[in-house]
Amino acid sequence: MAGSPYTAALGRLKASFVNFLPKEFYAGIVGARDLAEVTKSLEATAYGPEIVQAAASYSGATLLEIAINRTFVRRNRQALEAAPFAGRPILQAYLRRWDIQNVGLILASKVQGRPVNETEQFLVSSRDMPAGLFAGAMSLDDVRQILSQPTVEAVASALVRFGYGATILPLVDQFSRTKDIFPLLHALEREYYQKLLEATRYFQGDEWTVRQFIQSEIDLRNVLILLKGKDAELSVDDVQSRFLDGGTIPTSSVPDLFGAATVPELVQALEPKFPAIAEGTVAYREEKTLTGFEIALTRERAVRELKRLRSYPLSLAILFGYLLLAELERADLRRIVYGKVYDLPATKIEPLLVVPRL
Repeated sequence: MAGSPYTAALGRLKASFVNFLPKEFYAGIVGARDLAEVTKSLEATAYGPEIVQAAASYSGATLLEIAINRTFVRRNRQALEAAPFAGRPILQAYLRRWDIQNVGLILASKVQGRPVNETEQFLVSSRDMPAGLFAGAMSLDDVRQILSQPTVEAVASALVRFGYGATILPLVDQFSRTKDIFPLLHALEREYYQKLLEATRYFQGDEWTVRQFIQSEIDLRNVLILLKGKDAELSVDDVQSRFLDGGTIPTSSVPDLFGAATVPELVQALEPKFPAIAEGTVAYREEKTLTGFEIALTRERAVRELKRLRSYPLSLAILFGYLLLAELERADLRRIVYGKVYDLPATKIEPLLVVPRL
């Protein structure tokens, strides 16, 4: 495979892999006294330039949120730029997820009546440039225009020319009656995964690793929907309507799985396919939190998918392995930041982290 088009991609990203935070680094920032100490520790890492850049205007959790998001988007851009011609459409389809997340944040902010400047700082962006500028349909000015819209209905109308409005416009009347934002967000998510799976249809023969990677993400989301639905005592019809197609758990299996009387019983039914899920049972019984299940499932998936992706370095898999590591690091850093914001002790934050246990 010396002539693989991914040889250059591997070479370009090899130096970037070493910029991910080492596992032992996390213990220091988890045990930090406050956010100022976390910030100081991160200044000596790949996050340093963005922290310095943003420090002139921001501080505390907001500073770290912006620096983490900007570094994350820069890594997304590196992966996209490293992709050979044949792989770029799949990377572009995958990176639309940050357009979807940003749209979701904007819609939620309109429902909650949050000001524009408060919402803008949480967008996944790099130097105020949204990730979608590299892979999606929206430019920086487009995002700002959408963010400035006064209502959910106005946002939906503004999204029409970017291919997202047609997905949520039919649901606007329902939202006007119920003020429930979930159907709009779910419609965007469902459309995103449908197009992403279509983009991974076999072309060169190495897309199967990425297709399984995407299916495993859909499975994770569907399992969490089942758990949240059972915990909230939703009806089986409500849960089934929120299921995402495309994973390895068929929607038709929802009634049988959801027949479990309690969350622990549901966990037992899911355990043969997701062995790690049982790790969250103790925390659920003691604190009624689903977080333990989510972290255990995320870590189990990360271990499995990274092993598979690393087994095919001269293929599209190398790019998705890099993107997965970037996403896991971003998620862990945000857990630490907000753990400090809410004064959680290190003993509560540490079990929530995924990367140190990979």
